[in-house]
Amino acid sequence: MTSGDGAYLRKWGIVMAFSILAGLVGGLGAIVFRVFIGVVHRFFFEWLLPRVSYEVGSFNIGCILLPTLGALVVTLFVIKCPEIKGNGIPEVIEAVIFKGGNIPGKFAVLKTIATAITIGSGGSVGREGPIGFIGASLTSILARRFNLSKEMKKLLVTCGLAAGIAGTFNTPLAGAMFALEVVYMGAFSINLVPIFIAAVTGNAVTLAVLKKAVEIEIPGNIGHTLPELPLFFLLGLSLGLLAAFYARFLYRVVDGFSKANVPEVIKPAMGGFGVGVLGMLFPIYGIFGIGYEGMRMAFYGELAIGLLIVLGLVKMLATALTIGSGQSGGVFAPSLYIGTMFGAAFGEIVKTLLPALDANPAVYALAGMAAFFSGMTQAPLTQILMVTELTRSYAVLPAVMTSATIGFLTARFFLKGESIYTLKLIRKGYHVTTGKPVILETISVGEIMTREPVYVHKDATLLDVEHLISETAHDCFPVVDDDMNVIGVVGIKDILKKPTSLKRIRVERFLKSRPFTVTYPTETAEDAFEKLMEYDLNLLPVVRSEEDPKLIGVVTKRDIYRAYYRGLEGMYID
Repeated sequence: MTSGDGAYLRKWGIVMAFSILAGLVGGLGAIVFRVFIGVVHRFFFEWLLPRVSYEVGSFNIGCILLPTLGALVVTLFVIKCPEIKGNGIPEVIEAVIFKGGNIPGKFAVLKTIATAITIGSGGSVGREGPIGFIGASLTSILARRFNLSKEMKKLLVTCGLAAGIAGTFNTPLAGAMFALEVVYMGAFSINLVPIFIAAVTGNAVTLAVLKKAVEIEIPGNIGHTLPELPLFFLLGLSLGLLAAFYARFLYRVVDGFSKANVPEVIKPAMGGFGVGVLGMLFPIYGIFGIGYEGMRMAFYGELAIGLLIVLGLVKMLATALTIGSGQSGGVFAPSLYIGTMFGAAFGEIVKTLLPALDANPAVYALAGMAAFFSGMTQAPLTQILMVTELTRSYAVLPAVMTSATIGFLTARFFLKGESIYTLKLIRKGYHVTTGKPVILETISVGEIMTREPVYVHKDATLLDVEHLISETAHDCFPVVDDDMNVIGVVGIKDILKKPTSLKRIRVERFLKSRPFTVTYPTETAEDAFEKLMEYDLNLLPVVRSEEDPKLIGVVTKRDIYRAYYRGLEGMYID
């Protein structure tokens, strides 16, 4: 064995060891979080609710108090750390792609407590995204403690996310795929190995302690017939449209609360009050909290068509109120709930209108769940694998694959490549598109620009430019005035095939009809590349700012290509 082989084995030995450790940490974090939610839930619904119950007809007015009070408590944490709002997955993406895998420990602790209180008090959000965030944040702390490289930190944070999701559903394959699709934007690589190891480890830890990871009950021995496949296509199309609408709607609610002219400390309580009213009206159907009991009823055909549709709409509103008002929690479980309700309703309609098909609404509920979730998160493979692992059967796979794929593509078209997670990042100023590795978006122009560029003065002639090309071997130059302000770009394409008489004119005169653009050190390499392509240039002048157009550097296509390949290499641990 050569020394290179030994170094390779040592490196992968370290990667494997930390992957297992990430799985253990992610799994244990998920267990502690779930136990904490249980404690909070028992306090609100078993201790507090009997003491505040007040019956009016068939409704318990006391139900309204629980999420309202929980929201008021969460407000104390939101004031201290506003970043804890929402589900946590966008923060994991942000940490891995833009922050070298770093998630502050204080942020992780406050997020955990606030989310447990939101869910335990009846807030209409899920625990899966926050569990993934907890696994990611704990492994980030672990990576910093061992002073690991940036690449290892990013990988371990992704491993922690996979471990948390895998342990939540008892679906190690889907947990790993979720991490790859959502964080690595579908980039399959050698990194798949440690992510799978972490997911399997996290799942094993959860099962060993809790005995039962998932609480979704799905009927066994279900299937469909070949003539039903066009109906699953139609279901995917419908729920893909709904997913795109809901992703936008959710952030409109966020904006509505943000612009509301009321004190910030009151906004979460307003959302909690609204959720309390909705939960009071539908107390046993899973509007409060995660909603698995309502999904069970839908899978087993215990709900009428009209009620299924109403519950889907009510859950959409309750989740929007919870998240939009600034509370902490995930959209994973609500997405599954909403898709299940509308899918089951679709199946009941098919069963009524086309009795000859002998349709099973439970299959449509699963397909609807997959379609809506795939549209919201832009992670179709996760749902296809998750349904397969949950049902332990391939019988429903064609239906689920059809609906999930069509739901994904339909929502992708209307969301223009965004997802419920990346929409939040875009609002924070990050350029992220699902389905492709994010590389150039993570590199600033200031990092890759040439800081002492060769330039041309406006009074120079094209002959002077020709001589400069032969001396420097550069083919393009920024043109500046007496104050070093950029006024254009000139290059070899402007000189070719021009007679000597034209080459004697001043560059400034030649540039008058020539469009050009500049970039800034704070823009991304992706921004610069798009400008180069739009203006068909090989070089962009870099100026200080829009208000101060002084030349401070240049960036070329070659600089961007080099940065891309460096960034691509940094994604992998091989």
